[in-house]
Amino acid sequence: MSCQAVIKEARKPKLLCLHGFRTSGHILKTQLQRWPQSVLDKIDLVFPDAPFPSIGKSRVEGFFDPPYYEWFNSNKEYVYTNFDKSIEYIEECMIKHGPIDGLLGFSQGSMLSAALAGLQAKGLALTKVPKLKFLIIISGAKLRNEAWADKAFSNTICCPSLHFLGELDFLKSSGALLLESFVDPVVIHHHEGHVIPRLDEKGLELMLSFLEKIQNEVTNQGIQQKSLRGSSL
Repeated sequence: MSCQAVIKEARKPKLLCLHGFRTSGHILKTQLQRWPQSVLDKIDLVFPDAPFPSIGKSRVEGFFDPPYYEWFNSNKEYVYTNFDKSIEYIEECMIKHGPIDGLLGFSQGSMLSAALAGLQAKGLALTKVPKLKFLIIISGAKLRNEAWADKAFSNTICCPSLHFLGELDFLKSSGALLLESFVDPVVIHHHEGHVIPRLDEKGLELMLSFLEKIQNEVTNQGIQQKSLRGSSL
């Protein structure tokens, strides 16, 4: 089989999508419909619900129907409840739906996604799945629990990342600070708030360029794996 034939068979990059606090996978899937089909057609998306039902009122109540879920909870001292259990659950989802190439996160889901890349690089999480190839961070921020944040962000994260920063987002400054923890992050600025933003012409160009680079990596890895299997026969 020629390399050209192999490339034609290349799969799309596959992302596990982590929804926001007290929402759901279905809600995030609906929110992402704001992106053009030219973007959505280039990626394979999986939308799990967080493992824990919401224990408080959801901000999206009245906009999206329940049920609502949360990845973890926090008290005023930023002591997290269920954080480690959610990490284990995400790894189980990655195994079940694999191969997963990257994570897409919104709000609380983006906080988890960014942290998981740092924790995986240190061998502290996601040890049973392949290394993350990329992240898409929407309305992101660092974890506020110092112990977890130190583990995740004490070293600069080399995983390629695309970040969305909204002018009216209450997490804008936190998202900007998060950029300092990544090597060469790609940033899409938008004029909206704490939402999945629509893509203007410049944002669409940046996103398609980022996805093209990731597709090339996935394709090249597929060719290498096929070559290795062929040489072992």
